[in-house]
Amino acid sequence: MGSNGNITAKKTLGSAVVWKFMERMGVSVVQLALQLFLARILGPERYGELSLMVIFTNLANVFIQRGFNNALIQNKDVKENDYSSVFWVTMGIATIIYTILFFAAPGIAVLYKIPELSDFVLPFRVICLILFPGTLNSIQIAKISREMDFRKIFFGNVAGIIISGVVGIIIAVNGGGLWALVAQTLINTTVACIVMYVQTRIKIKMHIDWVRIKSLFSFGWKLLVSGLVDTIYQDIRSLVVGVKYNKATLGFYNKGKQFPQFVINAVNLTVQSVMLPAMSEKQDDKSKVKALMKNSMIISAYTIFPAMAGLAAISTAVISIILGEKWLPAVPYMQIYCFTFAFYPVHSCNLQAINAMGRSDLFLKLEIIKKIYGLIALTIAVLCFDSPIIIAFTGVITTVISCFVNAGPNRKLLDYSYKEQFMDILPSFISSIVMFGAVYALQYLKLNAVLTLILQIFFGVVVYAGISIIFKPEPYKLCVTAIKNRKKKKASI
Repeated sequence: MGSNGNITAKKTLGSAVVWKFMERMGVSVVQLALQLFLARILGPERYGELSLMVIFTNLANVFIQRGFNNALIQNKDVKENDYSSVFWVTMGIATIIYTILFFAAPGIAVLYKIPELSDFVLPFRVICLILFPGTLNSIQIAKISREMDFRKIFFGNVAGIIISGVVGIIIAVNGGGLWALVAQTLINTTVACIVMYVQTRIKIKMHIDWVRIKSLFSFGWKLLVSGLVDTIYQDIRSLVVGVKYNKATLGFYNKGKQFPQFVINAVNLTVQSVMLPAMSEKQDDKSKVKALMKNSMIISAYTIFPAMAGLAAISTAVISIILGEKWLPAVPYMQIYCFTFAFYPVHSCNLQAINAMGRSDLFLKLEIIKKIYGLIALTIAVLCFDSPIIIAFTGVITTVISCFVNAGPNRKLLDYSYKEQFMDILPSFISSIVMFGAVYALQYLKLNAVLTLILQIFFGVVVYAGISIIFKPEPYKLCVTAIKNRKKKKASI
């Protein structure tokens, strides 16, 4: 019975990872394609205005997508009526936030020196309406995540992104400008809600159980504050760049950030979405939580480190081919963020383990500590250096320090030491550095951009695969073992 249970659990976890990864990749690919298309049409300055909209809507969405959402996922005893209670409370929060953003829109335009207020204010007010369908969507995602049935999220989000992507491109081609993003964003979430509703059939009742809300809030408020602090912190560099310099510089900054962020979101959000419910289920057995976390960290490092190193090496060719030479000032930002984001799965594995053990208090403390030294680094960069590059580089410094800060609690919670974590990711890190050097050197051949990019990608894959085959690091062995076991199962069937 125990053996069958373990096999079922592994199949469920494996299936969840696959479906969540497919959903993230599908959504991210279409979103990236639309963003790149808009970037070519709008140019750096107008794209900077688009970036501002995204920053403020992301900040507002924290109140909708964090806190109660994670509390519903993590809590072992969730009742059907809890979804209705959380929905109405969250809808009330969304109404308050939308009202604030509605009246703040002209002030935001003035702060960022946008000359044509009407070109920004009305689209901004409309795009903020995403908070309302987002309220239902957060409840749907919580229920589906608890059931580990990520196929439903896949179908909902992919349907939403495809339909909204087509509409957005049509509007952009016909000169709609920022309205392409507005339409795409609203249609995306609305379609996803409709598809997920058909699959989940969540019944929202006109009822709020304040006792249950208080219970859920006691856990969720820490994650809400953590998410709010983290989102503000992640976007504060962009906000500072937009105010201190100009919209074109903000466009270069955010575009350089977007490419590595696309890759990291596909993997990092998959790890977070799947590992939290998986580890929460095993929270009473520390050894199992550690095993899940350890394997997740090893595999994440093995895939993300080379992806980020390779992307940094080919950044010049990628920018010039996809966006054109007018966007080349985005290259150094792209390279800096490749290094910064490379360590995000390491952070996520540690933080999700802490959440899974029910220690959201520790999670909040860590977030506050990281943001304090992050803001100190940013303040020094702004006051002592007149360079947006230095502002971006503060992320490199803080991400390295954060590796030690995030790993600290798990030394006691899971007996997972600094040394053990370091040794788990070291082989992938070294292999990726070697691959980066080999790929980066190819640009000095002075070939055309397309041929250079093809050679760099091919050579990067060959070098990294070759290192894995020759030295056989632990993550390589795990992947080989998984493939062999899968073949044996198929053969036995």
